[in-house]
Amino acid sequence: MPRIAEIEYTSNPNAVKFILKEPVAFSVPRIFPSPEIAQADPLAKALFEVGGIESLVMIDKWITVTKDDGTEWNKLLPKLAPFIRQAPSIAIDSEKPGMSINSGAQDDPFLQKVFAVLKERIYPFMAADGGGMEIVSRSGKQVMIRYTGACQNCPAGLAGTLMAIEGMLRAEVDPEIKVITI
Repeated sequence: MPRIAEIEYTSNPNAVKFILKEPVAFSVPRIFPSPEIAQADPLAKALFEVGGIESLVMIDKWITVTKDDGTEWNKLLPKLAPFIRQAPSIAIDSEKPGMSINSGAQDDPFLQKVFAVLKERIYPFMAADGGGMEIVSRSGKQVMIRYTGACQNCPAGLAGTLMAIEGMLRAEVDPEIKVITI
């Protein structure tokens, strides 16, 4: 059973990252943007049932919980902790978690270049804050990404981070690239 090592507040005031002593997910992120999607996962389902939760991301030894605006952390955190402590631990592999490319886009050489740059240069900073990113698709030189975890609704992700990502990709992949979040 995972024990909570610490709870970190992120740059998104509505997201908190639980850092655990044991893993709850393999290196591929388990992303739950709604209670309906969480129904098949016992831990995610239980956390959503507490109420006030907008989304969850579980990767290796951390869980990022994003709450709604009307819920206070001081009331929510004590309700979440028992469910996290009761969750079964699992073994992890050595892959770096939290950065993914949509299965329909994996064969695209252009998106593979984008993925390589973002995984190496951007993802470590997002992961440190309890977030991640998925490359969803592209249309010409327009690349669609989706933020996950603490980055999902973070004000910094919608402006500064997006501009930094686009600037880096223009310099390293293609000067005409355009990045949008979905």
